[in-house]
Amino acid sequence: MMTKKINFTAIVFLFFVLAACQNKQQNWTHFRGSDMDGHANVETAPLNWSDTENIVWKVPVKGLGWSSPVVYDGRIWVTSAEKEGHEFYLFCFDLETGKLLNEQTIFTAEDPQRIHGTNSYATPTPCVDEDHIYVHYGSFGTACADTKSFEVIWKRDDLPCKHMQGPASSPIIYKDKLIVHLEGTEDPYVLALDKNTGETIWKSIRPKEIYDPLEPVYRKSYQTPIVITVGDRDLLISNSAYMCFAHDVTTGEVVWSFKYGYDSTVSQPLFYNGLVFVNSGWIFLDGVPYFTRQFAIDPTGEGDVTETHQVWMYENEVPQIPTPVIVDGKMYMVHDRGMVTCLDAMTGNVIWKEKLKGNFNSSPIYAGGNIYCINVKGFCTIIKPGDSFEKVAENDISETVKAVPVFVGDKMLLRSEKNLILIQ
Repeated sequence: MMTKKINFTAIVFLFFVLAACQNKQQNWTHFRGSDMDGHANVETAPLNWSDTENIVWKVPVKGLGWSSPVVYDGRIWVTSAEKEGHEFYLFCFDLETGKLLNEQTIFTAEDPQRIHGTNSYATPTPCVDEDHIYVHYGSFGTACADTKSFEVIWKRDDLPCKHMQGPASSPIIYKDKLIVHLEGTEDPYVLALDKNTGETIWKSIRPKEIYDPLEPVYRKSYQTPIVITVGDRDLLISNSAYMCFAHDVTTGEVVWSFKYGYDSTVSQPLFYNGLVFVNSGWIFLDGVPYFTRQFAIDPTGEGDVTETHQVWMYENEVPQIPTPVIVDGKMYMVHDRGMVTCLDAMTGNVIWKEKLKGNFNSSPIYAGGNIYCINVKGFCTIIKPGDSFEKVAENDISETVKAVPVFVGDKMLLRSEKNLILIQ
């Protein structure tokens, strides 16, 4: 009798484990994946396609937006905006058919701030869980909607930010919190909102004694944070303009900080094997944007750890916009102008370098054993991770692409300038 009970318990446990694995393969909840590490939880992924071959469906997306799609329970969520920034949209599509299930104008703006010519008014990627979809358009508004009924649960349009070049930081979900960054040219700050009500739980303004002496242009940032666990504490890693902050994600308290540079951090932090990896944004020499640096930091310190906890720094063709991906101890960086650098993640030593075609905004994604690198013109180079450069395939969708590719099941979902495309 005891054996049967144990076997039954084991079967139930196995069922839930398999269900969780299947759930991960079918869902994509944040910018750069459900784990926000650029890894797709899939076993296989498409290797060959074109603008006419291996396309399951292609549907137009109204407006303009460089945000990536997110997926939950067979539904795709995409944000967009009217090109001049007067209307801000949320769309829901059926994953299997591409059918538009719902379209809403979430916010409007009579006199929107200007943005950089390469940006859009809907660049932040939304995030989703079983019950709610969370959208963020920077200072133009943040909102939560029900994933089943499409009803808007709450809105916040009272979070000011002078972005200067438009919004780009994506929100993230952490337990009962929605974390949003509003880091512009005045009083940059980060907020934790109650994800169920939209009410502010904590707000952390960047230290005035450091940021006020900086020229306003050097205070802005566009990065998306991550949460890591160090000891018994969960830390929000936020690589802002000028310096990186580690916040106690529960209270907003700054646990440590690391100074590196000035302006326009975009690339998302990484966490691997006990190290945090952050991008400096532009380093300025004599007022001229000169280069970007990649830092590896030991996250166990407190206070100013600039001189004490840097493990390594690398500065040769480090990307500003694309976020690197780490696979089996190797960091793969795709520079904005196409140079791929493979580093040893623990030492920063170069393993190999290779030039790809075109310019890049989209971050590389590891899926089905390969790394997918899609340039701005929609040309994708698939490479095999390893000790030397190995090209697996090249494919061209022939459309402008700045969003990261999304992998669910055995298919790839791609958001281009005008369309949403499912590839098999």
